[in-house]
Amino acid sequence: MNKIFALIGASGYIAQRHMKAIKECNANLIASYDPYDGVGIIDSYFPKADFFTEFERFDRHIDKLRRNETPLDYISICSPNYLHDAHIRFGLKNMTNVICEKPLTLNPWNINSILDLEKEYDHNVYTILQLRLHPAIIELKKIVQQGPENKIYDLDLTYITSRGNWYYTSWKGDKAKSGGIATNIGVHFFDMLTWIFGEKKMNQVHIHTHDRATGYLELAKARVRWFLSINEDCLPNEVKIKGQRTYRSFSMEGKEIEFSDGFTDLHTSSYKEILDGNGFRAKEALSSIEIVHEIRNATPIGLNGDYHPFAALSLSKHPFYK
Repeated sequence: MNKIFALIGASGYIAQRHMKAIKECNANLIASYDPYDGVGIIDSYFPKADFFTEFERFDRHIDKLRRNETPLDYISICSPNYLHDAHIRFGLKNMTNVICEKPLTLNPWNINSILDLEKEYDHNVYTILQLRLHPAIIELKKIVQQGPENKIYDLDLTYITSRGNWYYTSWKGDKAKSGGIATNIGVHFFDMLTWIFGEKKMNQVHIHTHDRATGYLELAKARVRWFLSINEDCLPNEVKIKGQRTYRSFSMEGKEIEFSDGFTDLHTSSYKEILDGNGFRAKEALSSIEIVHEIRNATPIGLNGDYHPFAALSLSKHPFYK
């Protein structure tokens, strides 16, 4: 039988990837919830799905489905980051499996509670760690696994994705709700790094403001200088000249690792893995959640130690540091 889904958070851009994944897995979305009602995109995938703008009425609907012996198989969660934990608990208490967009939670201790609830309600929580399914990243992991046992790799990770002023008005601009820059746009990169290069040994933060963060991460098999920003002023000049607003670079030992293409299909791949009995469980998100939690609460040390090449340049363009 085709699996039956509900969706929490239907209006954001990432929700469309989840709808597409559900559709392409021949599953059925029968109910969704979002306090914002501009969700016409649902018509492109599941026009017959019930839609609610009040959580209380959505809650009642899900409860009625369960009691009328038409229970859900999964609830997918695309709500703001700070609500993920509560919505995961809602799904488990309604006796359904959960698929949650990254970050699974804002705090590492919440994951331990989720693991207990999985056992209590005998259902599973999965998270979207899509970079683990990217062919280029899978190949890189093989290279590292087959390389010298004691080799420590030098890496530079740079991700700049420009955002307008709306960002700071939305929940994403509120660190208490989004977790800040490192969590909101970087958590899947930190998951990728620990998946390939092993456990964290050191975690230093050089700069952390409302629109950029940079630091040094030492893993079992890697030394990583990282830089994340949502400010277009941080873009390299050659990128600005082309009129582009996003820049992504990942290099190992000075050699660029290209993985820019193929992102749009990774959610569908994630769903297929989950429905096939695989997928990434809640515990697998713990290492990256611990890293971004430490970054969020760390005291920046400034331009000391082994900092990212973009760090000094970004300071010269930042009004806080003039």
